[in-house]
Amino acid sequence: MKLCITADGTGSGVPTAKRKTGRKVMMIRRRMRQTMLTVMMLCILCVSSVLAKEDKSSADEVTILFTHDLHSHLDEFRNADGKVGGFARLKTLIDEERGSHPATFVFDGGDFSMGTLYQTVYETEAAELTMLGRLGFDATTFGNHEFDYRSQGLSNMFHSALENAGDDPSIVLPKFVTANIDWEKNDTEDNRLIRKALQDYGSTSYTIVEREGVRIGVFGVLGEDAEACAPESGLEFEPIVETSKEVVKELEKEEVDMIVCLSHSGTNEEEDKSEDEILAKEVPEIDVIVSAHTHTKLDRHIKSGDTYIVSAGSYGEYLGDLKMTPAEDGRWNLDEYTLHHLDESVAPDEKVNEELDTYKKLVNEEYLSRFDYTFDKVLADNSVAFTQMDRFALEVEEDPLGSIIADAYVYAVEQAEGADYDEVDVAVVPSGTIRDTLQIGALTVSDAFNVCSLGIGADRIPGYPLVSVYLTGAELKTAAEIDVSVSPIMTTAQLYPSGLHWTYNPNRMMLNRVTEAALYDDLAPSNEKKAQELEDDRLYRVVAGLYSAQMLGAVEDTSKGLLKITPKDKDGVEIKDFEKHIIHDKNGAELKEWYALARYLESFDKSGEGISQVPQSYGQPEGRKKEVDSKNIIDLVKQPNKFAFIVYGAAICLILIIVLVVRFIIKRRKKKKNMIY
Repeated sequence: MKLCITADGTGSGVPTAKRKTGRKVMMIRRRMRQTMLTVMMLCILCVSSVLAKEDKSSADEVTILFTHDLHSHLDEFRNADGKVGGFARLKTLIDEERGSHPATFVFDGGDFSMGTLYQTVYETEAAELTMLGRLGFDATTFGNHEFDYRSQGLSNMFHSALENAGDDPSIVLPKFVTANIDWEKNDTEDNRLIRKALQDYGSTSYTIVEREGVRIGVFGVLGEDAEACAPESGLEFEPIVETSKEVVKELEKEEVDMIVCLSHSGTNEEEDKSEDEILAKEVPEIDVIVSAHTHTKLDRHIKSGDTYIVSAGSYGEYLGDLKMTPAEDGRWNLDEYTLHHLDESVAPDEKVNEELDTYKKLVNEEYLSRFDYTFDKVLADNSVAFTQMDRFALEVEEDPLGSIIADAYVYAVEQAEGADYDEVDVAVVPSGTIRDTLQIGALTVSDAFNVCSLGIGADRIPGYPLVSVYLTGAELKTAAEIDVSVSPIMTTAQLYPSGLHWTYNPNRMMLNRVTEAALYDDLAPSNEKKAQELEDDRLYRVVAGLYSAQMLGAVEDTSKGLLKITPKDKDGVEIKDFEKHIIHDKNGAELKEWYALARYLESFDKSGEGISQVPQSYGQPEGRKKEVDSKNIIDLVKQPNKFAFIVYGAAICLILIIVLVVRFIIKRRKKKKNMIY
């Protein structure tokens, strides 16, 4: 073996050529190891990144904030506890939650409009929807009152909101989700106008909101009772259960982490009428139902299976807050449920208040100027403790709040018609149209509007007008019967009268509870109020709001056709179009419900400072609805009406049939017995 000498004088048993080859191999292997290490490091980094993303997507906690039935309450408002609510306070709390909990989602359950003077610029400024965008709401849906200004008004509102967002990039409008409208069935000209507005806005049946890696599928539905309360919509809505089942299937395909339903349907103490509880049972895949429409405040959530039903009351006095964490089975645990009270302890966001000041100026210029009023003008000073809205209409009884509104209708019609005044016999106000109460202290134009804030007239000017109709004396008695027999099951039908008084016994047979009814002049001094007997066939002039007149059919439906009132003109001809019977003032302007109340508040005796004082007579009931709680047999059957005669007749017939059957059986037995013997 030859010894190879290296350049440094050392030796090796490997030939020089082979050693060079070995070096190359070692260098290649070293480079390969370095490359592999680099690849491994990159893989580790990639895996770490993926793991980090996975950790991020499986957030430890998700926060859902929610409102519903805000009804244009952009400003703070007064209740018995002081000043509460307002979008400025909402903004403060929402920002705080987002700062503390990055995975925060904000939803609204509909009826964000109609309830304060801000609604008067609904079409031109879209103040409510635009402000939801400024506050950072992720999604909202239809309530029945979004349709109060009809298809044209709704279309204008959506386009105004889009224009606002186009002019100001800082406004991110909430997604608008509505799932249970079948546009093949809803294809009138007005329907197409709504559909086009929704398409322009970008509305869909559902949307997916992603934050901090969490994907929430959100959809909206409008329930059966809400549909019945939307006579101006012109739309037919599909049942919420069937619709929800279809939407849930689509969302499951999207592999969302959570499903939230914005349901403008509501809950009810009667199980078969509690639409959202039925929805939760029938569609158990829904994780959260934000339950709107009934203005319910659920201090404790309702749990149905793995579905949570939540409600935060109305007008934005409370902000709902859910803290949820993932469960092992893929559903969600509700760890904390809070209703944050937006009282004076919550500091308002000043930028929001600046925006609201701008809207106030527009309301003064575009709307109130036609009535020679301003937003904050004081109409009267009040020391009467009227019923608060959380207690209003819970029982069938006279209520001074309803009385003062009904009296205002009579007063305002007389003032509007002047020398041409045709005496009003009766004015009625259903509880469902009374949207706010009168607080102690100074009462402003804004306060008066909030009480009677619904709708729009034939003149396309906000505010339902008063209409004049004629009813027979028999129908007025039926109206009283509606109040005491139907309103316990249909609370929005409870009536508050001026000019008509009735006495009833709640223990009597349903539809036969009214025992007496007579006319009184409720605006006359108390010592001049004398009963005037009703004549069944005589026509009497009755004043009510346009919406109330249009909803008379709902009472007939609820009573299964047993209670029917047919409004007529002074000649006794049935009224088909109530807009032709709107009351106008001497200048041809529609007499609005809220304006009637405002004028009446201004009419009272003045203080030394020249401010009207609400009479103390409104501090207690005046006997307009008198309850006689008696179980005496004579009191239970005396003065039967036609419904009682029908029932009594049916009972007598049934007794006679039973007697005849018994006699027939006895005769047969006797005959058989005689045959045997």
